[in-house]
Amino acid sequence: MKDQTRIIHSVPVDELTGAVSVPIYQTSTYVQEAPGVNKGYDYARSNNPTRKALEDIIAGLESGAAGYAFASGLAAIDAVVKLLNAGDEILAVDDIYGGAFRLFTHIYEKFGIRVTYVDSTDAANVAAALTPRTRLIWLESPTNPTLKISDIRVIADIAKANGILLCVDNTFASPVSQKPLELGADIVVHSATKYLAGHSDLIAGLVVTRTQELGDRIKFIQNASGAILAPFDSWLVIRGIETLALRVKQHSENAQQLAGFLASCELVRNVYYPGLPNHVNHHIARKQQKFSGGVISFDLHADSEELAVKIVSSTRYFKLAESLGGVKSLICHPATMTHKSIPREKRYAAGVTDSLIRLSVGLEDAEDLLADLQEVFESVRKEQAAIAG
Repeated sequence: MKDQTRIIHSVPVDELTGAVSVPIYQTSTYVQEAPGVNKGYDYARSNNPTRKALEDIIAGLESGAAGYAFASGLAAIDAVVKLLNAGDEILAVDDIYGGAFRLFTHIYEKFGIRVTYVDSTDAANVAAALTPRTRLIWLESPTNPTLKISDIRVIADIAKANGILLCVDNTFASPVSQKPLELGADIVVHSATKYLAGHSDLIAGLVVTRTQELGDRIKFIQNASGAILAPFDSWLVIRGIETLALRVKQHSENAQQLAGFLASCELVRNVYYPGLPNHVNHHIARKQQKFSGGVISFDLHADSEELAVKIVSSTRYFKLAESLGGVKSLICHPATMTHKSIPREKRYAAGVTDSLIRLSVGLEDAEDLLADLQEVFESVRKEQAAIAG
């Protein structure tokens, strides 16, 4: 069965009415037949039929045993970290999402969970950085924002050999492009805000586990902590997932064209996009991802925050905003936006320079998006020529 067919038919038909759209169960509680005797639902924090439908869908798409929906991507990450104990250590990818860095560093380190950051594009770095206290390896592949690629299967083997959990943030790739659990990971997380929902109209997070035992532990944390996804937002994510395969394919095709243009632009120093043959670990991306994705990052020869800010403020179709993965193209300056919470020296060590610009390539016509960038770069070129002349 092809991806789009499988996705569409993973959305259940309502058994009660035959409705082809999952009903929205907008309720806080459920009538019980007797104390403790119910139809599988007692209180909506613990369970909700709409949320359960989403959780089953994402578990199936990621080839997992269980899935759980949270109020945000960070709430999903938070639930995974709560599997650990004081004194445990996390080994995390160095080019990490700023929100995850803030959570790890400013929340969990004070509770005795130490975090070490490593360039995981070389699996040998991961193996060398392990300690007897390492309990969790945290990967993004591709990373946010420099699109680093890690060999999930090789790192999963390292984790398994050392009795360590491996969690992969699969937000940038999505399950139609990459399935970390099939590559050996134990846990997958998503900011469902991004490609899964796909329309920039909600905040949501998902966790999928390879085993039911691990899933039961996440379920306990979800219920005990209470950061659950509301019924209507669960329904919106389901609706977005129905077109996921089509959207990711088009995002990737558009991004490939724009990445080629940026690679030839004289103002650009580096282009970070897994679909370019000169990308570090391009061969691994080809092996473990079906699509190269809709996010491109690049920095400028003149490592100038001022120039980068001018560019991100001048585009017409690329709207200046945080987030990514929606149908509309977005542009942002990570150093002052998404990764502002990361100290400058750590940002630079991971490749996030002051001139780095991140594009979330949407579903507009690629020719229009290309023209938008060309106009901005030509304007900058003329301005620099005038100053020099």
